[in-house]
Amino acid sequence: MYLIVPAQIDLLERPRYGIASAARHVRISPSTLRSWVVGRPYQTSEGESYSYPLINRPVTEDSRLAFSNLVEAHVLRSLRTRHDVRMSAVREALDFAEERFKVKRLLLSAELRTAAGRLFMERFGQVLDLSRSDQLAITEIFMGHLQRIDRSIEGLPYRLFPVIASLGLSSQKIVAIDPSISFGRPFIAGKGVRTATIVERLDAKEPREAVAADYDLNDSEINAAILYERAA
Repeated sequence: MYLIVPAQIDLLERPRYGIASAARHVRISPSTLRSWVVGRPYQTSEGESYSYPLINRPVTEDSRLAFSNLVEAHVLRSLRTRHDVRMSAVREALDFAEERFKVKRLLLSAELRTAAGRLFMERFGQVLDLSRSDQLAITEIFMGHLQRIDRSIEGLPYRLFPVIASLGLSSQKIVAIDPSISFGRPFIAGKGVRTATIVERLDAKEPREAVAADYDLNDSEINAAILYERAA
């Protein structure tokens, strides 16, 4: 059920993405994202227990996620690049860092790039009993994901550059998601055209040169749109 959202709700917190579309945008499986949003039961030696959500929807009565939730999922995704996320390990690390620095929603905060983020990653590595080299590797990947989030002067995220697996973390920031542009759907940064629109026209057998001319796109931008859409 979708609700009418009051106009004063900030763009960052406005429900707009279903689980499936949100998962597609940040390149994780819908089942993984659902477990982060809804929580999940799991078995222990003492019986069944429950992992509580790591991501909270802005409007509990609305099943959709907001742009802020995409950013949180993007950050969590970095922990899955080399290691499966144990929700209990993330929760313990978040609670520890947030208690120490009094930062709410640390996954969304600019504090992830400061001492709070370092403490979170240290605790996460300790809980998973990672080796020192694994801790360093996953921290580098984690920080690489943070660099793909543009923030305002107040530290609020306003634009996300999702990772295209075939191009890697160090690739140019070409495909972007911004809640104020294209209704929060992926687009080409600086051009405003949706990646889906580019690929739909190419799939309709329109000449690549014509599509590029219509939107003033270069080869890198067209290739990034294709790779992003085809990776789904």
